[in-house]
Amino acid sequence: MFSLVCTLAAVGVVGAMKAYRVTMPQPRHAETASLVPVKDARKEVAPAPVVANANVGTLASRHLAMPVQGYDAHKLRDNFDETRGGVRRHEALDIMAPRGTPVVAADDGVIAKLFRSAAGGITIYQFDAAQQYAYYYAHLDHYRDGLREGEAVKRGDVIGYVGTTGNAPESAPHLHFTIFELGPEKKWWRGKAVNPYPYLASR
Repeated sequence: MFSLVCTLAAVGVVGAMKAYRVTMPQPRHAETASLVPVKDARKEVAPAPVVANANVGTLASRHLAMPVQGYDAHKLRDNFDETRGGVRRHEALDIMAPRGTPVVAADDGVIAKLFRSAAGGITIYQFDAAQQYAYYYAHLDHYRDGLREGEAVKRGDVIGYVGTTGNAPESAPHLHFTIFELGPEKKWWRGKAVNPYPYLASR
């Protein structure tokens, strides 16, 4: 009888220990592991650095005109490095203005290309006089009457009007403006993006 009681007591202790192990709090490996992908994901969507421009001094000396007529430079916001669609770097400035506000040439030069696309809508590519840079104007409502490719323009000349063509929200008319540093091939669709903000905000 005594041995039976001892056996039952031992079984009870073992059972209690098993139950204790089951109810012990588990190490938080799952939470720690979940932090790693989040950190990596942030690295993937982090904005890339602004493209270095070998001719910054040259561009600064141009004293670019604000491409939206009457826009206060103090209201300009630098959104060049923001992401669009969660993954795509903006690489331009969005200059908000009422629909139909005149868009002017930022610099002396020539109209290199009048182009329409699903993203940019009605666009203009303008080369500077030395063909070092292309100025890109997008989401236009329409061109200035008579504007043509190959036409010489002066800084401040009206070339188009603010709109929402392309993928711009209908309720947010604005000019999508950027600068491309052209390569030796002088292709209007190919160049290194340069942030226009420092050259417009300092006016």
